[in-house]
Amino acid sequence: MEKTKGNQGNTGNKGSSENSGNSENSENSENSENTGISRARFMAGAAVVGGAVAAGGLAAPAPASASNRAAASPAMAAAAEARRGLKHRGIVYTLGAGETPGTAWSERRMREDVRVMADELHADSVEVTGDGVERLNATASEVAERGLHVWLQPTLGDVPEKEILEHLAESGRHGERLRRQGAQVTLAVGCEFWLFVPGIVPGDDVLERIDNLEKGNFDFAKMQKRLATFTAKAAAVGRSVFRGKLSYAAAQDETFERVDWGLFDIVGIDYYSYFRQRADYVRELRTFLRWGKPLAITEFGTCTFKGAPEAGGMGWNIVDYTKEPPEIKGNPVRSERTQAAYLTDLLDVFESMNLHAAMTFEFITADAPHRPDNPRYDLDMASYAIVKPLKDRPDDPASDWHWEPKQAFHAVARHYGRARC
Repeated sequence: MEKTKGNQGNTGNKGSSENSGNSENSENSENSENTGISRARFMAGAAVVGGAVAAGGLAAPAPASASNRAAASPAMAAAAEARRGLKHRGIVYTLGAGETPGTAWSERRMREDVRVMADELHADSVEVTGDGVERLNATASEVAERGLHVWLQPTLGDVPEKEILEHLAESGRHGERLRRQGAQVTLAVGCEFWLFVPGIVPGDDVLERIDNLEKGNFDFAKMQKRLATFTAKAAAVGRSVFRGKLSYAAAQDETFERVDWGLFDIVGIDYYSYFRQRADYVRELRTFLRWGKPLAITEFGTCTFKGAPEAGGMGWNIVDYTKEPPEIKGNPVRSERTQAAYLTDLLDVFESMNLHAAMTFEFITADAPHRPDNPRYDLDMASYAIVKPLKDRPDDPASDWHWEPKQAFHAVARHYGRARC
């Protein structure tokens, strides 16, 4: 089951906090109507997928049609064999307004983060995701100027369908401008629409939709029909504004989210499985190749404590968000080594299968600060990010802050660096 993600206020600078003052944040924050979903509210959605599937009594996913299988398989297999390894090695960079003044979006911090992704992480692709057209466009432009592949994935949610599609169209038009200027750009029309888009699952907002999924207060057949209808609309909007390759980020549970991949050029999967044997990953991932199209892992990762990989996409659930401030439940043991090992193991699997792309989730979760002085409030333990935010004044929401690399950052950087040699 995959983790769902919210609108983290992105980016801090490694090292000194002098580059991240509040006045700079206020000056550069985007005053957008597209405020999207808060991190804690969105993350809660992952918990309901398994129960909803069980309630629906779903059959196994249908196989790809013969025409879809035949369309791209020979060429794709030949290209992958010639390439030997991933085509794109990337990092997810989530954009949002930020939950506090101290984590408000900053163009200056974004530019420094993208520099680090290129020069120190050695990524050749950045998944620019989140909401706010100005934030998305500015970041996509910066990624393109660095010579990196742009995986542009707008994810506005919890607003009317029309606004979501308009947000997609505006972002897609900018992606097309970058593509025509010579940048490498892929447009993903969204992510796990069943949670983001009102009207697919009953409920006026994310919390109501989650509640209805948990209680089984929905018609599974109608949900799937609505999901398919909106996915087709989004694909049509994407095609109308963008002439490059089109994709979508789907839940890996195909019994829950059945996607007509005939609408897209690249299959995109948010992947959070855990197996003891690498062969089991290969066996599972091969099921997504039956469409005869390139496979991109649009998200993969784990949290920063012992046992987190076994928790899959539910690692974040060690936080009690009903308390203020939120605190860690139980007594998990922080382990950066655990996170780093999982990421490199999965990257080895993806490389061995010559997949199209793999996007490590994620660069930073600014609203989940590391508290080395107080493990009860070390929210970074529940973060999938490969860098850790640290505040100058840990108990002050408006505090200046910076980030430092975790072991996972160094492990991924070594892997990406070797691959680029």
